[in-house]
Amino acid sequence: MGFKCGIVGLPNVGKSTLFNALTETAAAQAANYPFCTIEPNVGEVAVPDPRLDRLAAIARSEKIVPTRLTFVDIAGLVRGASKGEGLGNQFLANIREVDAIAHVVRCFEDSDITHVEGKIDPVADIETIETELMLADLDSLERRVDALEKKARGNDKEARELLDLVNRALPLLREGKPARLVERKPEEEKTFAMLGLMTAKPVLYVCNVEEAAAATGNDFSRKVEARAREEGAVAVVISAKIESEIAVLSREERTEYLEAVGLKEPGLDRLIRAGYGLLDLVTYFTVGPKEARAWTITRGTKAPQAAGVIHTDFERGFIRAETIAYDDYVTLGGEAGARDAGKLRLEGKDYVVLDGDVMHFRFAT
Repeated sequence: MGFKCGIVGLPNVGKSTLFNALTETAAAQAANYPFCTIEPNVGEVAVPDPRLDRLAAIARSEKIVPTRLTFVDIAGLVRGASKGEGLGNQFLANIREVDAIAHVVRCFEDSDITHVEGKIDPVADIETIETELMLADLDSLERRVDALEKKARGNDKEARELLDLVNRALPLLREGKPARLVERKPEEEKTFAMLGLMTAKPVLYVCNVEEAAAATGNDFSRKVEARAREEGAVAVVISAKIESEIAVLSREERTEYLEAVGLKEPGLDRLIRAGYGLLDLVTYFTVGPKEARAWTITRGTKAPQAAGVIHTDFERGFIRAETIAYDDYVTLGGEAGARDAGKLRLEGKDYVVLDGDVMHFRFAT
């Protein structure tokens, strides 16, 4: 269990180059013309987490299994996509299926790569995409109002709840504001998600800069970062060109390359971590001589549901979770040391799993 992140943006901003780097494949055709991505490309990447390697070394695990994330490369949207311009309708449907949006924004000058709007203006590009998504959401909700009102009059509880949320979202969308700004209670989240609104999805801005600006950013990326701060969103600066070049290098060559361009780590690592934070995800570990494995859960998940990520039987028959905090596991040299020091805890059904917990689940078959 990870998350599915859709890579969106105008044509020729570097989406497919970034996707290729993420998946270390050439599955997406990175060509210099709009709509070169006809079908969404899907790729999985391992989540970088040095804690997993440390745990595996202590336990002398034969195998290391990181958690994985899914990225979907969605073709370039253009002005009018909500009305079917370009390949709009097809790709708007693909966006509805992802958990979060990585919005790639062109923050570099290059006369060899055309810009679909004729000029480099990342904030205007963001507004173009956001407007198309808002128009599509608005159209989707307006089409549903009559049917929901009829059902609500017939005392359909779910329809009443949906209609209430629709009526809260419509004024915002009509004012040009995204649906993610709809005020709602935690218990309404599941119903709200049923509306399938694209502008309700969390957004991560990816500023694609030239190689020389990869470490420091540039004037374009700083404008995007300022907008992200205003929205309470996150922006990450990446040079898709650098990422695509280091993707095919060995680990040693990659380190040398990064040092040469003034980077401490690949931009993709920062992108993945930012995506984790965006969706409020955390990682717990299972560790033993056969394998050390990372598992992804949403922050606030209780022990039985965390166990269910491994297998549904674990959740159904949950008895308890033997739990060691990551720092205790490392400091005390593994499970035996933690147990001897009284740092191995027995947690029950109400325990909320914390990031970095090393866990062993007991369950009844």
